[in-house]
Amino acid sequence: MKAIHRNIEPVVRRAAGAFPAVVITGPRRAGKTFLLRRMFPKASYVLMESPDAVARFRADPEGFLDSLRLPAILDEIQNVPEVFNHVRARIDAAPRRVGRWFLTGSQESGLMRGVTESMAGRAAILHLAPVSASESPKVDAFTGGFPEVLARPKASDLWFESYIQTYLERDVRAVIAVHDLAVFRRFLALVSSRHGQILNKTDLAAPLGMSVPGISRWLDVLQVTGQILLVQPYFENLGKRLIKSPKLYLADPGMACHLLGIRSRSELERSPFLGAVFEGLVATEILKSQTNSGLRGELYFFRDQQGLEVDFLVPLRDGGMLLADAKSTRSVTPADAAPMRRLASSIKKTPLRMCLVHRSPLGGTVSSAVAPGVERMDWREIGGGLR
Repeated sequence: MKAIHRNIEPVVRRAAGAFPAVVITGPRRAGKTFLLRRMFPKASYVLMESPDAVARFRADPEGFLDSLRLPAILDEIQNVPEVFNHVRARIDAAPRRVGRWFLTGSQESGLMRGVTESMAGRAAILHLAPVSASESPKVDAFTGGFPEVLARPKASDLWFESYIQTYLERDVRAVIAVHDLAVFRRFLALVSSRHGQILNKTDLAAPLGMSVPGISRWLDVLQVTGQILLVQPYFENLGKRLIKSPKLYLADPGMACHLLGIRSRSELERSPFLGAVFEGLVATEILKSQTNSGLRGELYFFRDQQGLEVDFLVPLRDGGMLLADAKSTRSVTPADAAPMRRLASSIKKTPLRMCLVHRSPLGGTVSSAVAPGVERMDWREIGGGLR
């Protein structure tokens, strides 16, 4: 498989030309290391998960950094957060020298704490998600976007199972003390069964015999390590009785299919989870488009207690709003647009766009009006539709 050029690359280059350091976060195996090493082939590279590298750094931090040829890539730095203080001192000694430090990390909570405390104003902070549909035609609801799955789709089951095991052993235990990983694995399976649903922590806690605070801590672990998305409800100045809990999605549709026991595309087509998996795919494509442009991921949904629901509300760069409903069908009808048109009358944003996102029969662009003011769009085009 040829190297995939990532949409975030121009943003990384601009950041390297303006900041002394660039920090790239994102889930494990999203492609952060490959991206930096391909973009900056002359940079020295150190994996900060290596026991040897960690021992050398902690024995003599200044000597370790002196030995690096700049620019330097320090990979998985959440393992040694004290590196920030030493890098900050070197940046402050030569603040006008840009593009010298490239830092990556998989666990955003501790990593971001180190950045905000030590690197404020000195580092550009970017987020790299798995591959998007605009970056590879192989991305779909069944495979998801992890680069290694796209490269070897026949081994996807083995890859996902190995990823989960590595994730459980490394990231989960690094973030929180989980004594029984078997229970946490059951928790993952339970979360996957709620993919695309309103988050109900009590509903998750009861089958595991856990407390709601305990479930909250475990959900935080999944969120900060990039394994789930919590899409928040939109209720700005609408004056309605609204649902105020977030919607829960697995962050990668391929992982969702694996955890749900869906082993082929034909199984997915017959699965009762098809709609939820497709909805999650659209959510990830929207967020990838935002973060690949260097923007903060910002995505909402709407549901009131009378049953009016719109899958996604996306703030646009021009101050407007996009309303989008995800339909896993091959075709859409004017009736599918009715909820968006009802909600549109309450949204005080201009311009206001509405679209039905579905799977076009040919897998190509089919943008056209399906109802007054509502366009239809193939799911692969939703990212480009936000630019």
